[in-house]
Amino acid sequence: MKKIKAFFNPEQYHGWGVSKNYFEGWYYKLIDSIGKNAIAIIPGVSMDNDGNREAFIQVLDGKNHKAEYHRFDFSKFIPAPGKFEVRIGDNFFSADSIKLSLLEISGELKFSGMVPWPKKLYSPGIMGPYSFVPFMECYHGMVSMDHEIDGSLIIHGKNTDFTSGRGYMEKDWGHSFPSAYIWMQSNHFSRPGVSLFASAAMIPWLRGSFIGYIAALHLNNKIIKFATYNRTILKRCFVDLHKVELVLERKDYLLGIDVKRDKATSLASPMQGFMNGRIDESMTSEMKVKLTDKKSGRIIFNDRGINAGLDVAGDIGTIMV
Repeated sequence: MKKIKAFFNPEQYHGWGVSKNYFEGWYYKLIDSIGKNAIAIIPGVSMDNDGNREAFIQVLDGKNHKAEYHRFDFSKFIPAPGKFEVRIGDNFFSADSIKLSLLEISGELKFSGMVPWPKKLYSPGIMGPYSFVPFMECYHGMVSMDHEIDGSLIIHGKNTDFTSGRGYMEKDWGHSFPSAYIWMQSNHFSRPGVSLFASAAMIPWLRGSFIGYIAALHLNNKIIKFATYNRTILKRCFVDLHKVELVLERKDYLLGIDVKRDKATSLASPMQGFMNGRIDESMTSEMKVKLTDKKSGRIIFNDRGINAGLDVAGDIGTIMV
């Protein structure tokens, strides 16, 4: 019953009864009201093929380009059945709050005005019908595309106020990250209430693979989705040392995203369940986003997003179009 409830609620813990070759992690992006502090908190669990298990909390300071990885005995990981609440030692995580008690960062934050992904029986999360495929390498869940933060954290002995800041929350679970992928996100545009997430990755499938992609623009209180499963076409995917470009087209809209890459910080990532891989993530990139109505040719949205998160990982040439 716990696994069934989690299946239709991607934000909940999915690893019930699993003991090896598995990871699960949540990603909290925290930006203060003036954009001076950009912090990512990543709690989770990892299990290797031999059944070695641990819990962890990873902390990324995006402005100072530093990361800390805290290991915990697996017994310290306590998920709640039937809802999204996770404790790791003295630390607590849910959809509407976090409480941290780590050496370099502590305090409590609350979240409000969440923008969750719509749930339907035939499409319980951001992966749509692929949620029902039992052999996926990595599953993805969207908890909130945008929300307001209230509270403060003590970071390296300094009180840092996040009140009226903006947050973003997602998660992953499975056994490994894709062999090649790009991921980008910003909810800091010239007007509040706008958020963009986009990703493209090499997806193993039976005896082969394919390029999977998804993007979502929260605009005017509506989430506009571009995905492999809703007949979106990936028109362009380009990466070099300075920029990332994505162009996605569906029947009614054309979405163009240009990201200016910035300095990244190395983070641990899952490989066959354990956090032995490395990825580089920036929290200070900039993106230009343009949405065009194909029927009228009218540009609906054209703006710049800052404090953008950006990952570029693996054999990226395999997903360039």
